[in-house]
Parts: sequence; C-alpha cells; structure tokens
Amino acid sequence: MPLTETRTLIGPRRAASAPPAVAAFNVVTLEHAEGIVAGAELAGAPVILQVSQNTVAFHGAVRPLVTALVEIARVSSVPVALHLDHVEDPDLIRQGAIAGFSSVMVDAGRLPYTENVAETARQASWLRQHWMFVEAELGYVGGKESQVQSAHNEGVRTDPGQAADFIASTGVDALAVAVGSSHAMTEQTAHLDLDLISRLNEAVPVPLVLHGSSGVPRDELSEAVRAGIRKVNIGTALNVAFTDAIRQWLCANDGVDPRPYLHDARTAIRDVAAEAVNVVSSA
Repeated sequence: MPLTETRTLIGPRRAASAPPAVAAFNVVTLEHAEGIVAGAELAGAPVILQVSQNTVAFHGAVRPLVTALVEIARVSSVPVALHLDHVEDPDLIRQGAIAGFSSVMVDAGRLPYTENVAETARQASWLRQHWMFVEAELGYVGGKESQVQSAHNEGVRTDPGQAADFIASTGVDALAVAVGSSHAMTEQTAHLDLDLISRLNEAVPVPLVLHGSSGVPRDELSEAVRAGIRKVNIGTALNVAFTDAIRQWLCANDGVDPRPYLHDARTAIRDVAAEAVNVVSSA
C-alpha cells in the first residue's frame, strides 16, 4: 500500500469510515517497525510510525532508518504514515521534511509560553510551505529530562483558553495536551482528566494528541478517544515487551545469533501493538 500522509489519518479531511483515533508508535529499531505494522495488520487499522529526535541521534542519521520505514509501509496491507516526533533541532525539522515524513512534532513545550508560541509559529510557517502536517505541545506531560517530572504539578496541565490562543497564534495542525499522562511510564497507573479532554476538544479546532499513553489503562484510553483524543502515542510499552522477550530468551538459551531473540522481541511488539490499535481504533 502506498505511504499514507498523517493528515489523511487524523486531519479534517480524513475519510468518514476512518477510525475515531489512530495509534502512533515510537520506532527504535527495524524490528520495532516490523512488529508495529504486523500488529496493525492483525487489527486491520491504520498506524503511524514515529521516529524521535533521540532515535535519530542513536542511529546517527535520519535517512537510513526512514528509508527502511518507507519500504515497510509500501508492503503493508494497512495505511502507514511516518511522523518525526519531539524535534527541538531546526536542522532536523528540515531534514525530516525531505526524508519521507509527512508530519513533524515541533517540541518547544519546555519553553515559557510566549517563547513556545514564537518558536512553534516560526517552525510551523516553514513546514507549511513544505506541505507538512505540524504537531506541537502545550502544557507539561512530564517524564522527560527537559520537562517537569510530574504530570500532576500545579499549572502543568493544558488550559483550554490558552490552547485556543496557541492554535490561533501558531497555526499548527494538531495539539499534544497534558491531561494526566506521563512519558516513560512502565505501568498502567496514570489517570486522565477526561473532563479536561472534552473541554479542550471543544476549545480547539485541531486534533488532540495524547503522549505518554503507555501508562494509561486501556479502558481509560478508550474513554479518552471518546472524549476527543485523535492520536495516541505509545512507546515505552513496546520497549518493555521488546526487552522482556530478549531477556527471557537469553536466560533460557545459549547462542550468539541475535535472530532468534530478535524474532521473539518483534513478536512481542506485534502483540502489544495489535492490542493498542484495537483499543484506539474501536473506541
């Protein structure tokens, strides 16, 4: 299937038959991407493959990995879009625009509000000229070194009125909001402010994005989609499954060939992705 654009999956022109929300998974290795797409195919729903700035730094360059992702998308039986996630480096934003991504998250959420608006608007203006779908963040999801560590501190959650002003001032196409989830959670113990999601959905004219979804119980994730979330980001849950599968194989087997334990790790990612896609797409 041809590579799909993010805007066709969550934008205002998405098909009437499209699912209410789309799961977006963070890719670290080729096995991540293969497992994610296999899971989406099992669920029979679209998916977004995300590459973060940290992952680009790990690989040393953006083009080799994104080239592989494009090929994985082309042989998939479900629509697959590519998204460049949590980008603070303007040079990487420009590389992403020509590398095969159809959307970018401009991450200036660590900055004070006025600076966040100015930087996001500057990058969004350039990206729109290159037909890119732009996501930004308002509020502090937490769990990252550049942000406050708690998703529950006073004043960290996204204010609906400020969100409306932010969209009007920056012109971004999607907004990641702080509503109780947190990055890097390894257990599903987060509790979302569903009323706040509903108010944000009423206040802004663009799709809402939930970061840190690995830590959200699946029934609550369904409620969040019903309240207005349109893109659900998942990363840590995949890495937990990936690492556990490798650890179990190495504890039970000898050998130096990485293919057997990477096979198990890829299968574990497939299963986690299939479950999450089912939850998100059927909510």
